[in-house]
Amino acid sequence: MAFELFVNGTLMRGLPLHGNMGDSEFIGEFRTEPQYCLYSIDDIHPGMYRLEDGEEDGVAVVGELYRVSDDTWKQIEDGEPPNLYRGRVILENGREVFGILYPRELAEGKQLDISEYGDWRLYVNSKMDKAAV
Repeated sequence: MAFELFVNGTLMRGLPLHGNMGDSEFIGEFRTEPQYCLYSIDDIHPGMYRLEDGEEDGVAVVGELYRVSDDTWKQIEDGEPPNLYRGRVILENGREVFGILYPRELAEGKQLDISEYGDWRLYVNSKMDKAAV
């Protein structure tokens, strides 16, 4: 059975793991509600988690929404880095879909917080801009 999947990192169009999306149908670009934190996991891929209700300092995270078959999900899951998992994500329009998440306890204090960017591509491009200077 197909389901909707929000991706916000290397699975997005033009990025290294996009081929793992197989025949998934691109629905569009979306943002989460502003209740998430975004980390750079070893500067290879992003990790996102949702803050608890009442916690502040969350951001809206930019990503893409796809319709994914169960067979394609298996391919995506097999290609994901360790500790990423499929969980519920709330988009800024209130719609609840599946997304790729990262455990908070593995991010906080252990990885680089890039929440201020709210966007994996923007973060990666900022590093390239700094390297060019």
